[in-house]
Amino acid sequence: MSKLLLLSVSALVIFLNSAAFAINEDGNAVRSPVKLLVYPEQINLSSKNDRQHIVAQLLFDDGVTKDVTGEVEVSVESRLLSIDGTRLQAKADGETKLTVSFEGFSIELPVRISGADKELPVSFRKDVMPVLSRSGCNAGSCHGAARGQDGFQLSLYGFDPNGDYHRLIHEMPGRRIDLSMPEECLLVSKATGNVAHSGGALIKPDSEHYQTILKWLKAGATNDKGPVATVDRVELFPKSGLINGSGEQQQLMVRAIYSDGTDRDVTSLAHFMTNNDNVTTVDKAGVVTGKNRGEAFVMARFDTHTVGVDFVVLPKDLPFTWTESEEPHYIDRLINRKLKKIRINPSDICTDAEFIRRVSLDICGIVPTAEKVQAFVADPSPNKRADFVDQLLARKEFVDIWVMKWSELLQIRSTIQVSYKATLLYYTWLQQQISNNVPVDEMIQQLLASEGGTFTNAATNFYQNEPDKLKIAENVAQVFLGMRIQCAQCHNHPFDRWTMDDYYSFAAFFSQVGRKRAPDPRERIVFDQGRGETKHPVAGKDMAPKFLGGASPKTKGLDRRAVLGKWITSPENPYFAKNLANVVWAHFFGRGIVHEVDDVRVSNPAVNQPLLDELGNKFTDYKYDFKRLVRDICTSKTYQRSTQTNETNESDESNFSHANLRRIRAEILLDVISEITETKNKFKGLPIGSSAVQIADGNTSNYFLSTFGRAKRETVCSCEVKTEPNLSQALHLLNGDTVNAKIKQGRVVARMVESEMSVPEIIDALYLRCLCRKATDAERQQLVEEIDRQENKQTGLEDVFWALLNSREFVFNH
Repeated sequence: MSKLLLLSVSALVIFLNSAAFAINEDGNAVRSPVKLLVYPEQINLSSKNDRQHIVAQLLFDDGVTKDVTGEVEVSVESRLLSIDGTRLQAKADGETKLTVSFEGFSIELPVRISGADKELPVSFRKDVMPVLSRSGCNAGSCHGAARGQDGFQLSLYGFDPNGDYHRLIHEMPGRRIDLSMPEECLLVSKATGNVAHSGGALIKPDSEHYQTILKWLKAGATNDKGPVATVDRVELFPKSGLINGSGEQQQLMVRAIYSDGTDRDVTSLAHFMTNNDNVTTVDKAGVVTGKNRGEAFVMARFDTHTVGVDFVVLPKDLPFTWTESEEPHYIDRLINRKLKKIRINPSDICTDAEFIRRVSLDICGIVPTAEKVQAFVADPSPNKRADFVDQLLARKEFVDIWVMKWSELLQIRSTIQVSYKATLLYYTWLQQQISNNVPVDEMIQQLLASEGGTFTNAATNFYQNEPDKLKIAENVAQVFLGMRIQCAQCHNHPFDRWTMDDYYSFAAFFSQVGRKRAPDPRERIVFDQGRGETKHPVAGKDMAPKFLGGASPKTKGLDRRAVLGKWITSPENPYFAKNLANVVWAHFFGRGIVHEVDDVRVSNPAVNQPLLDELGNKFTDYKYDFKRLVRDICTSKTYQRSTQTNETNESDESNFSHANLRRIRAEILLDVISEITETKNKFKGLPIGSSAVQIADGNTSNYFLSTFGRAKRETVCSCEVKTEPNLSQALHLLNGDTVNAKIKQGRVVARMVESEMSVPEIIDALYLRCLCRKATDAERQQLVEEIDRQENKQTGLEDVFWALLNSREFVFNH
C-alpha cells in the first residue's frame, strides 16, 4: 500500500487526437501542429482610448500548446485600425477583418469599431477603482483591512465605491487630494514611493496606471454622475494550456463585458493568481510560467468577478503510451479522457475479495461474511459485481447510511432550542423520507417550506435548530448548493462571484420566518408571518429576494421559502444536482470531484468538470434517485480500481486513476468491530444491538466514536467528519477496552477452538472474517509456528484476532 503524494488538480479542456504518441529514436515525443488559436475571437472597440490585445496559441496533435503571441503576423484589410505588435487601437468607425498568421496557419477575426473619434473621460468606478485594486491598495493586508492601514481605510476589494470616494476626497479635505498640485498630492506621491509609504512604491511614474490617476485628478477628481455601466462577466484567454516543460510560458488576456454591451481589455487592471504555485507561477502582467509536473488553476480577478483556466505542466517531451481500451460506461469514459490528457494510465481492477469488502463497507457499512466472500470469489459470472451491488442497495443498511449522512447535513441534534423529543421526531421524519425513496427534490421542498409544530411537523426543526436568518441562508447555500457564502456577509467575496448584494438578497428568502410557542413548552410552531425584510448594512436598503446567480422571483403574497425550494431543486438551478452528485461521489472515493464538497467556488474548480456535469444530468434524469446514481458509480471500473499504483499515477491523489486508502469512519468502524466479534452495543434512545450508524442525536456519543471523529453536527460543514488517523485512535485500539473486551465477550475464537478446528483453519477463518481473504502461506506459517510455542493456543489465536482488528488493512477501506 503506497503512500501517495499530493497532486493538486483541475479540469482541463484541450484537443487530443490519439491515445498513443509517436516517439522518436531518442525516446522523445514527436508532435505536429494542428491548429492556431487566437483570442478574443471577435474584436470590439468603442472609443478613441479603447484598445485590445490578442493572444495566440499553437495546438499540437498530442494536446500540447505553445504561446506564439509574440511571433504571429498581424494585418488588417483596411485603415480602421492601428496595430502595434498585438495591440490594436481604433482609428475610424466601421467593420473590418484582422488576419493573424503563423507558419502556414491563418485566422481571420471580425472587427467592429464605433466611437473612434470620442475620448471617454476618466471614470472613478471604471478606471480609478480598478487601479487601486490592481495596486493592492484595498487588499486585506493594506487599506482594505477591517481598521484600514496608517489611518486610511478603503472597502475590501472596492465593494463600496461611494464610501471609498468619500474617504479619499472628503474625510480629510486637502490631505490626500490636492487638485492644485496633483503630481505632488499624497495619493500620488505615496503610491509612487516619493513619500514614505508602508506599502512601498506601487505605481511607476511612467505607467498607464499613473496616467489614469493623474488625468482623473486634473479633471477635478469627480465622482461618476448618473448610472455607470457595471461588469456583467469577465473572460480569460486562452481557455486552457498544456505546457511542455519547465520554463515554458503563456501570456493571458482578460476582457470585461459591461452591462451596456461594450467590452474592454482589462489585462493591465486584473489581479492574477494560481492555486498551485508549485506547478505554475503567474506574474502581474499575466504571464504563466510552467515549473513542475502537475495541474494548476490560474485565475484573474477584476471588479467583483474571478475567472480561471486550467494549465497542465508536463516534463519536456514526456513519452507516453495509453494502455486502456475505450469503455462504454460514461464514468470511465470521462475519467479516461482526462487521464489521457495528463499522461496517466489508471491502475488495474481490484481483486474480487477487495471489491466485495470495499463495496459492502461503502454501500451498507458492513463486512461480508466469510461464506459470502468465498462464494463471490468462486462465482464465474461476468455480472456478479453488478448483481452484488444491486443486492446491497436493497438492504436497509443502505438507508441507514444515508439517513446518517443527511442527519449530519441537517444538524440533527438536541440543543437548547430543540428538545430530545423533537430531535427524535426530526430524525424519524428524515428516515421515513429516505426509506420510502422520496425523491430528494421533494424532500427538500418539504423541508424548506415546512410549517407547523416541531412535534406535529418534524421538518420544521430545520428552522428551530437555527433561528438566525443569515445563518439559515448560509446553511442552505452550503448544504444544497455546495457554496460557502459567509465571506460576502461583510464584503464582496475575493475569490468567487458573490457580492454583498447577492448575500443579503438570498438571506431575504428567510426574513419572514416566524416562531411562536405551542401548548407543550418543549414545542415551537414555525410559520410564514408574511412580513419582515433584510437590510443591506452598507446601502441601508431592503433587499428583494434573489436566487444565487439567478433572477429575482415574484414573491408577493407567497411563502418566500417555498419559492426558493422550487428553484433550488429545479433544472434552472445549475448547482443543486451537481452538488448532491458530488456528495455521493465523495462518499465512495474519499474526496469529491470538487473537494471539499461544500466549498464550490471559482478558485476551487472541479478536477473533472465534464464528469461532474454528466453526474448532475444523470441525477436529474433519475428524478434524484440516490440508488441509481450509486449503482452507476459502483459498477464503474473507476470505482473498482486497485489501490496499487503504477509508474504514471503514483503521485496522483485527485484524478481517480486508482483507489485511495480511506480510514473507515467512526460509526461504521465500531459497527463492523461489533459485527465481527459478534457483540452488541447500547446507545441512548436505541434498543441493545442497534448500530452506531442509527444514532439519531448528534450529541449522543461514546469515547470510541469521539476519538475516531464522529461529527457532533454543530455545523453543516463536511469537515466535521474526521477520517484522518491519529495517535489517540491507534492507542485506543491497542490499549483501550473496545477491541479487547469485545474479543472476550463475543467468544468467537473460543467457539472455533471448541469446535476442534485446526490452528491453520482458525487463522484462515479469522482472516476471512476481518480482511475478506485467507492468510498468505507466509503469514499462516509464521503464525502457526508462534502459536505452537504457546501453552494456551486459544490465547495465541485471540492475539491473532486482536492483531487483525488493529491492522491497517482492517481499519482502512481499500
